[in-house]
Amino acid sequence: MARRSLQASVTGIEKAKRAFKRTGWTQEDLACEVGIETRQPIWKFFTGKPIERRVFLEICFRLDLDWQEIAILPSDNTSIVEEEQHQSHIDTLLQTVRSRRYDKIHAQCGVIRLLDTAQSIELNDVYVSADVLDKTNERWLDASQLHCLHVEKLNRYSCSQAYQKRISAMQAVATSSKLMILGKPGSGKTILLRQIAIKCNQGELLANRFPLFIRLQNFAEDANEIQNYNLLDYISQELGKIDVSAQQVETLLDSGKALILLDGLDEVPEEDKAEVQKQIRKLSEKYDKNHFIITCRIAAQHYWFEEFTDVEMADFSFSQIEAFTQKWFVNANNSFRQEESTATQFIQKLLLPENQPIRELAKTPLLLHLLCSMFQAGLDFSAKRSKVYKQALDVLLVRWDEVRGVKRDSSFYYHLPLLHKIKLLSQIAIITFEQGHYFFTQCNLLRYIKDYLRTLPNTPDDIEELQLMSEAVLRSLLAQHGILVEQAQGIYSFSHLTFQEYLTARNIVASFEPEQLNKNLIQLTVHMSKPRWREVFLLIVEMLEDTDALMQSMQQYSEELMASDEKLHQFLVWVHQKSLSIEAPYKPAAIRAFYLTLDLCSELSLARDLSLALAIDTKLASNLAPELALDLATIRMLSLILALPDNPSSEQILALNSALPHDLALICHSKLKLLLQELKNQISTFNQDDDKLKEWWNAHGQTWVNQLKSQIIWYRNVGYQWEFNEQQKQALHQYYAIQHLLLYCLKSSGEISSTVRQQIEKTLLLPLTESRKLLRNTKSKYLKLGLV
Repeated sequence: MARRSLQASVTGIEKAKRAFKRTGWTQEDLACEVGIETRQPIWKFFTGKPIERRVFLEICFRLDLDWQEIAILPSDNTSIVEEEQHQSHIDTLLQTVRSRRYDKIHAQCGVIRLLDTAQSIELNDVYVSADVLDKTNERWLDASQLHCLHVEKLNRYSCSQAYQKRISAMQAVATSSKLMILGKPGSGKTILLRQIAIKCNQGELLANRFPLFIRLQNFAEDANEIQNYNLLDYISQELGKIDVSAQQVETLLDSGKALILLDGLDEVPEEDKAEVQKQIRKLSEKYDKNHFIITCRIAAQHYWFEEFTDVEMADFSFSQIEAFTQKWFVNANNSFRQEESTATQFIQKLLLPENQPIRELAKTPLLLHLLCSMFQAGLDFSAKRSKVYKQALDVLLVRWDEVRGVKRDSSFYYHLPLLHKIKLLSQIAIITFEQGHYFFTQCNLLRYIKDYLRTLPNTPDDIEELQLMSEAVLRSLLAQHGILVEQAQGIYSFSHLTFQEYLTARNIVASFEPEQLNKNLIQLTVHMSKPRWREVFLLIVEMLEDTDALMQSMQQYSEELMASDEKLHQFLVWVHQKSLSIEAPYKPAAIRAFYLTLDLCSELSLARDLSLALAIDTKLASNLAPELALDLATIRMLSLILALPDNPSSEQILALNSALPHDLALICHSKLKLLLQELKNQISTFNQDDDKLKEWWNAHGQTWVNQLKSQIIWYRNVGYQWEFNEQQKQALHQYYAIQHLLLYCLKSSGEISSTVRQQIEKTLLLPLTESRKLLRNTKSKYLKLGLV
């Protein structure tokens, strides 16, 4: 039987080092040449530690060495026989340990209790395959580089995950014998570690080892109680429960037969942390043949273990969200048919455009579980999304640690009441959001924290003491909750843009004091046309107890925006007058929205954008009423004609035929109908003769176009060439965005009075003069009826 591993002799190491130096490679280069993903076996080779025989031979081959001159070989056949007998004894002992601990591992790791669930469930009933991010190539970015990353291109999620290599977690376990799994709170670190233990227990992963799952918080508490922090003694005591002696434990560890899973380094009390880290380092160095995996919150990792490879838990992909959801509703509730349907409904709701921020939160496993629980209660997400975000923050700030019995450090931050933690985060959110900053430097973040701490009683006046206190608060914020995360060295952001938006909205609502209402409204309404503020406004109208003043202020701002420019005001007057001339089964505001974008030149992106009209009245999505359809076809035809070059080709002239209204009988005005019929006849007459068609166009085309334009304006009251300047175009875009926002706010707010709601719905897209006239008439009517 060949030896399963080989190690280099002292003289062999010297020869190998000389050969390695001649290549000019790094250890990473040699690992690549050998075909392994980590340099750990290379390091072991040069330090004389045993490594896999195949890898040993390949290293020698790549360095052009005779492996027999490098390796420590048995001196005779007796040594080989003894080694085989020793190996057989170890294999027997290993199988005994695996067999005796099988039920223990299943009970310890195979059953879990989810947050707010009434009973435990099997781990495999909800577990989905996880991925990790390779942090070996983590980029060092500065704030300017991060600000260049478009948030929407990053799908509103953590940018740190946008550029890192994503690999299967089980692949990382199989290729790295010493692994540090980092992650945000609720990212699934412990669940993954338990699944690794179960797979090893069942012989599906690292079947030649036995799993040892140790929650480091428990180890620290037990060690502190007896004042013995020896991790080897702790393991021996655990295996002693199944009649494995301390000597046998050492034999197994010496032979590398253990998969040692150390969960929650961040949960170890601060006073025990140094000793626990020391014990892990000593054990992993002394028994380095074994497989070690440690989990820790990413911001709580202050100690680096040599030889360990760091990976980070990846956010759930959408396919993983679907898989988890299916398992959660079916297996966690024991009702296959009904809950499978609920899972489908959950995914369908999650995919709705308005639920994009909620979809963002679903990428964190803990928050996905929370969303599933909330959805099951009402078969929908909360009518107020702000309630969902509040619950998510509550889980991260308090409940997740509470249900697991984790007590964090006793620093100043830990003793801050929950309200102050939320206020601090809200202040950071609104400052950075108003500046348009999704990423911020440590220097700025510490300044925001110091400014908030100064508002609290008993805050020290000493600058240095306040600086140290602010740094401690920042460390706690990062390590304990996962709401703020470090995206790159010294660069931070909120873990989800949704949290920054919600906390910004919360801060604004909290500042709406009656005596400062007008000032607050003025400061707020200037942001209405900015797309990134849309979600904040929707949250504000959800959270306010009375939204009348805000909604009226929003509408007034948009009306004054157009009234401040005479040409834009006249444009809205035309839109209103045109809409009054139309008979169609739609809401008046929807008809106004239709004509608002119909008559704009094609260079404006708003031209013939029907999204606002459809949002006001969905009936426009079916066949358009005849008059609207005619005007739409007419404007499209006119735009095509006006876009023709001075000397159009016959193909371009023939293309006009397809742009003509299909049913000229709809046109009741004889002159306009004759002009369109003339073009139709000429195209039909010269259809097969390009030269004659061009000849007719060159002779009569421009006259025909001028007549057509005048007739369209005269008979259809459309087709004006408004020729807005750049400032006016920008104002039009802002106005259109505000109308969209007003409409969505009306749908989101349940705290707006019926009077104000009707007022806004009636005056939507009206020019200011008409809006005020309508309001005066309405008020006069109410006065006569004694309603006001």
